[in-house]
Amino acid sequence: MNRRNAAIGVLLVGAPFVHGACQAQQSSDAPWGITAVEGLRIGHYTLDERPTGCTVILAGNGMVGGVDVRGGAPGTHDTALLDPVNSNQGVHAVVLSGGSSFGLSTTAGVMRYLDERDVGLRVADKTIPIVVGAILYDLSLEGDRRIRPDAACGYAAAEAASSDSPAEGSVGAGTGATVGKLGNPFRPMRGGFGTASITLENGLTVAAAVAVNAVGDIIDPATGEIVAGARSEDGGDLLDMRRVLRGGIELDVPPAGTNTTIGLVATNASLSKAQINKVAQMAQDGLARTTYPAHTPSDGDTVFSLASGAWEGDASVLLVGSLAADVMAEAILRAVRLADGLPGIPSASEFGR
Repeated sequence: MNRRNAAIGVLLVGAPFVHGACQAQQSSDAPWGITAVEGLRIGHYTLDERPTGCTVILAGNGMVGGVDVRGGAPGTHDTALLDPVNSNQGVHAVVLSGGSSFGLSTTAGVMRYLDERDVGLRVADKTIPIVVGAILYDLSLEGDRRIRPDAACGYAAAEAASSDSPAEGSVGAGTGATVGKLGNPFRPMRGGFGTASITLENGLTVAAAVAVNAVGDIIDPATGEIVAGARSEDGGDLLDMRRVLRGGIELDVPPAGTNTTIGLVATNASLSKAQINKVAQMAQDGLARTTYPAHTPSDGDTVFSLASGAWEGDASVLLVGSLAADVMAEAILRAVRLADGLPGIPSASEFGR
């Protein structure tokens, strides 16, 4: 299988799309997005043969991790380890992948990559990498659905991981993502991969990375404008699911598991396992602000969270969680605004959004 590595290209787009507190404060040559949290590296791998791929975020020698699952049809790997009642404290990698449940095999490739470098949890005289992950459904797009991310994809994405500002749009796990899949019939638009970050004057950093594959519309919360979503019968206008659903119109609903927004928020604050789980929960508010409807039975919306502990200040979970929701919302908007269109599936930029 010929594959294309999308991790090398770096896309620096300047100021974020949403307003106010989420504007980046790093210098222009500093990492922006998820890699603004020191110690994180990210790699994309994009397949050539059909629109799909995976994204790997490496967490150095391990960071405190959490997760919040809100969608009704999730596909995840080892999320039980992140429950605060369980003993594991460290996460070494987070994997986001297309390919539906088949894409969960990417985690095996990442484990092999880390194992070869002796990165992981020490258990007696062995090292066990702790790798968590989630998948989204992109098998309905053009091409042979048997072509999907596998362990080799996960390994290659990990191998290509960098601390540079990440590529965004139609790359990695966001390559086959679509949004706006309610209607008769479905007339979706492109989703994608996005990232965002904020660093306060005191050095506290909060960042997000997300692959957006929602059943609902994507809405800019600052303006109320639909950025991408379900289209009209002629494909030229946006329906606005807020109006459609309130009008009581019967809609075809995609089967459970055929959508999902999956992502990660991270901070350089020092937080406990229970606290970083709360941050993941609060970050889901950013998803709900930008996606309508969100957390549906047809989505598997999942947000992971990491805390590096590199910042020496006192961390308020309220502050970190609030900023996590902000950067998650921004990353979602960037994902759809920077995506490329496919035949019959236009991008937000083609609609001037």
